[in-house]
Amino acid sequence: MNWLPDSLLARTVWLIAGLLLISQLAWLTLFGLYEREPRAKQIAHRAAAIVNLTRAALLAARPDKRRDLLVELSRKEGVQVIPVEYDEVDVPPPSSPLLARVADEIRRELGEHTLVAFNEEDEEGLWVSFAIDTDEYWVVMPRTGQSPPLPWAWIGWGAGVMLLSVLGAWLMVRRINRPLVDASKAAAMLGQGKTPPTLDEHGPREIATLGVAFNRMKDDLSAMEHNRSLMLAGISHDLRTPLSRLRLAVEMNVSNDRERNAMIRDIEDMDGLTRQFLDFARRESEEAPQEIDISDLVKSMADRFALLGKPITTSGQTCRLHARHKALTRALDNLIENAFRYGASPVAIDIRTEDRQCLISVLDGGPGLAEAELQRVKKPFFRGNSARTNAQGTGLGLAIADRIARLHGGSLTLVNRPEGGLEARLSLPLA
Repeated sequence: MNWLPDSLLARTVWLIAGLLLISQLAWLTLFGLYEREPRAKQIAHRAAAIVNLTRAALLAARPDKRRDLLVELSRKEGVQVIPVEYDEVDVPPPSSPLLARVADEIRRELGEHTLVAFNEEDEEGLWVSFAIDTDEYWVVMPRTGQSPPLPWAWIGWGAGVMLLSVLGAWLMVRRINRPLVDASKAAAMLGQGKTPPTLDEHGPREIATLGVAFNRMKDDLSAMEHNRSLMLAGISHDLRTPLSRLRLAVEMNVSNDRERNAMIRDIEDMDGLTRQFLDFARRESEEAPQEIDISDLVKSMADRFALLGKPITTSGQTCRLHARHKALTRALDNLIENAFRYGASPVAIDIRTEDRQCLISVLDGGPGLAEAELQRVKKPFFRGNSARTNAQGTGLGLAIADRIARLHGGSLTLVNRPEGGLEARLSLPLA
């Protein structure tokens, strides 16, 4: 499971925040280690002073006043004096390095035979023994100061400084990361056939180099596209005009109807091949998108094919798209032509919506395709298994339809139908 965020900005901020947190924890740990020794000496010195004062007060007081003195010590200082019963003495070891250091310091000041406990007879406190004549007593003091209080003020300041540091890091990394975001968006626009804006060529050396290289690539592609458009215009004029003259000459000079019709079909095939090559090389992104009612578009195309003796059944629901009308018409035209040329009747078009997508399916009744060819036939100049039909073509129809689908943020999917035939499905985002 990948718990890291997707964006570079978020990952960098997380890394900086983690380093700051580790740094804070390391400094707190070092502070605790260096602060332990003086705190242990302070606690031990205070405990030794209380024991010495208590012992001196008891020795100086008259025997009949000692009880009142003990009550006063307990009431004002929270100090109790309890006789030591050696048969029941069980001194547990200190529970932390600080308490162990406190016990060592107390013994250093009061003597090695002094007993020090921190939890005796199920009562928490600092227990220190002392002797009066031959009797041993416990001085029980509250454990105030033995465990350092949480420095909330320091914790608050540290958290505030950390938040400000993370915020500053976020602003700084966001500024550095912005050119990468712009480059990513520009590359996506370029992949969709759109013209991206010019990237900023200032900033850190690596970012500036990226901007310069990308802008140069964009200019080179624009120049190549312009040259290609000029070349296509020349090809269209230089090829199709002679074909038109040749057809006119055939119709006027060839008297044999069979030979004339065969020659006209050949000329029409050549003209169709030329048109497909020009369609494949055309840049559809230059057309402005508009609101399109798919049901109306499909119905008009079905009527046009019906006039050519190719009936199409339409079904499904209506949906509206923000798309390029000519490009989408060209894609559907190629899919319908493929259904009649390589498949078999009946040909149908079904429209439905699913997950904010408009699904336009062109269905035929042919033999379908081999599973291994369902993806390959969308590549330029690839024709599927001849088992579907012996018809010839350029292998560009599906490539053009797939490119137009991706230009609109959609996809073209080919699926063999369970009842037989092929489904060519255009998935396009709804308007």
